[in-house]
Amino acid sequence: MSDRVTEITSRLVDPIVEEMNLELVDVEFKKEGENWFLRVFIDGEDGVDIEECGKVSEQLSEKLDQEDPIKQAYYLEVSSPGAERPLKTEKDMYKAIGKNVYVTTYEPVEGEKAFEGALIDFDGSLLQIEVKVKQKKKTYEVPYDKVAKARLAVLI
Repeated sequence: MSDRVTEITSRLVDPIVEEMNLELVDVEFKKEGENWFLRVFIDGEDGVDIEECGKVSEQLSEKLDQEDPIKQAYYLEVSSPGAERPLKTEKDMYKAIGKNVYVTTYEPVEGEKAFEGALIDFDGSLLQIEVKVKQKKKTYEVPYDKVAKARLAVLI
């Protein structure tokens, strides 16, 4: 059911964010405790502000009321994905070149399953991630089809 709700929500919200020159980053439908949450994450070239989130929320809420894909009560949240936004698509990867990322893999690559460092390059099939190991830098070549999760990572 959760997949069906996220698919329908994505279809409904796509034209709204496109019209506002924003991008749909992710949609989640999760139960937390007693409550269900439908979370929609949006972003723009210069980020998003609360007014943009509010406009998307209002328009999406109307469309959800019309289609009524969710039978139980739920909370709708529209927000920015934050500084450590997920990298879900190839387009996201290309945009992250030169930025710090955190990537986990389904299986080990050179004995490792987690990589945090600068995304040096991405050619559509291979990520080159420069990781600092003690005082040295090492570049890992991570096959894109082995990536389990990826997100931007904030340097502290």
